[in-house]
Parts: sequence; structure tokens; C-alpha cells
Amino acid sequence: MKILGIETSCDETAMSVIEVSGKDKIKVLSNVVSSQVKLHAKYGGVVPSLAAREHVKNISHVFKLALNPVRSREGSQHASASNGIKETMKNIDLISVTRGPGLGPALLIGLTFAKTISWLHKKSLIGVSHLEGHIYSNWLSEKNMKDIFPALNLIVSGGHTELVLMKDHGRFKIIGETMDDAVGEAFDKVARLLGLGYPGGPAVSKIAKKRNPDKYPLPRPMINSKNYDFSYSGLKTAVLYLIRDLNLKKIDEQTKADIASSFQRSAVDVLVQKTMRAAKEFEVKSVLLSGGVSANKMLRSELQKNTTEAGIEYFQPPMKYTTDNAVMIAIAGYFNHKQKTELSSVVMDANLSL
Repeated sequence: MKILGIETSCDETAMSVIEVSGKDKIKVLSNVVSSQVKLHAKYGGVVPSLAAREHVKNISHVFKLALNPVRSREGSQHASASNGIKETMKNIDLISVTRGPGLGPALLIGLTFAKTISWLHKKSLIGVSHLEGHIYSNWLSEKNMKDIFPALNLIVSGGHTELVLMKDHGRFKIIGETMDDAVGEAFDKVARLLGLGYPGGPAVSKIAKKRNPDKYPLPRPMINSKNYDFSYSGLKTAVLYLIRDLNLKKIDEQTKADIASSFQRSAVDVLVQKTMRAAKEFEVKSVLLSGGVSANKMLRSELQKNTTEAGIEYFQPPMKYTTDNAVMIAIAGYFNHKQKTELSSVVMDANLSL
């Protein structure tokens, strides 16, 4: 079965084709991502109207690039461009597109394109959650994903920090979420305070890795609360006050790195401790990490260490699939299709929840 995935929830125009064979074996045939990071960097965040405009400019080209490997594989590379696409689309069995959550104007571009090619080429179309896509990025791990349920998913990104209990494919229950800033958003804001640029996660991690994470004692918000919710606005504010209290006209690079390292340690400690406490309470077989912040090496290392000590299986997506991509959307579409999810309900919902 070949599935075309389409992702335009934020500032990446992404398409992918995957092939799924017996026992849910996934092969990535193409993975094309057109990033807008440079465009939005000067604004310190994504501007929805600009993101939508760029999606319109890029989506047809990304579509053609995503189909090229399939076209060559099926021997239609010598056909004309239009006939080549038509012939290649005959080999696609399902189109899977992100319908939410995300930026409304950006989502609409992907959905409209997906509906158009679905009608034009007479292909089944399914709409999936962007968050579900992130969870399914773990199915690209080289480890065996059999017998992993119940599983606990830690989703960490610029817009989401959630703990999701997954009892089976398509059965999700949010047991904890952020009350204000998501952890990725906090990384962006701290990076801005330190003059490190956008996106903040990679910038903070880069300078933090060789410095002292205990240099500045920063709070671990809600780490001892009885629930599994998160809060990162207070930690971000604590960094702001720390910089102010240091009373430096200009922060030197070493001080910046120590602040970044201390912030990262606090943020990761909360994520790991709450995840492990939930994993033990709900007696899960496995812990899954996903979302853009899943690329953070300290978070990966700490979760790996803690799950190993607890005797719980641990999964994380390959680095290249941590950020927004269409491979994960194609995989989510496959499992939704396998669970016989209604194919006609492809409606945009910018606030879609699991």
C-alpha cells in the first residue's frame, strides 16, 4: 500500500510517499520538506499570513518532488510532466493530510490541495491530527513496535506539551498538558532573551551542552503537583529576572551558556519526572517521545536512562523525523485507514485535539 502524506500545519510545506507491506513494515519512498525558518526568523516566530503565502508558492513543486522517486520506480519517468503525475498517482492508494491543530490559513492550503488531487485522481482521502502524526513518527524507529500498549506518549513542541495515554491504535487519552506556555515556546522565549535567535530550541541546546546546568538555581514549575499538567511561563519569567538581577550591561558568552544550561536542566527535569511518575501509575509497557523538542539530546538521554532503570521500553523518532514532516502524517493515515476511520471527514480544525 502506498500513501501520500501532506503536511502544512505551520511553516513547513511537506509531502511524502511511504509504502507499507505485511506486518506494518514501513518504507519511506520520499520525504520532501520546504522550510520557511529563514523567512520567519526576523519576526521571532511564525507569521500565519506569510506562512500561507509560502505554502501556495511551494506546494505544487513539493508535490512533484515527492512523486519523483515513485515515478522513477514505476518506470514512468519518460512520460510528459502532466502524464507522468497522472500515471504515478495511479500507484497511490491513499492520501493522508493534516487537518489540525495548527495555523488555520496554513492548514487550508494543504487541505485544499489534498481534496483537489483526491478528486482529480479519484483517490481516497483521510484527514489526521498533526499530534497523532508526531506520535506515529516513533514507528520509524528501528526497534520492534509490537506489543507496546498501553503506551505513554510525551509530545513536546513549540505549541504542545502533553502526556497522552495510548491504549491501542486510535485510542488516545490526554492525562496532562501545559497550562500556559509549551516547552518549545519557552525555549524560543529564553533564546530571545539571550539574543540567540529563532528557532530557540537548537540554539539554546547548542550553547548549553558544555556548561554548568547547576550554575543558576531555577524553578521546576509544578514538578511536585499531584496531576500531570505542566507550566513553563514561570520558568521563562525566572530567566528574565535572573538576567535582570545579574545587572550586566552585556551578557558574555559564558554567562549566556550557563543560563541556557540551567534553564534546559529545569525544563527537562519537569518533563522526565512527570513522565516517569505517570508511566508507573498507569503501568505502561512503553514510553514514546515525539515533537520538535524530542530532538533535545538531554531530554533523550534522561528519558532513556530513566526508562531503562524502570524496566520500561523506550522509543524515540530518528532525528530527521522530529520536526514537522509528511512521513509521520502518511503513517498516521495508514493506521487510521487500518482502523477503518471515516474517510470523508476531512474538515479543518485549527484547535483539533487527540
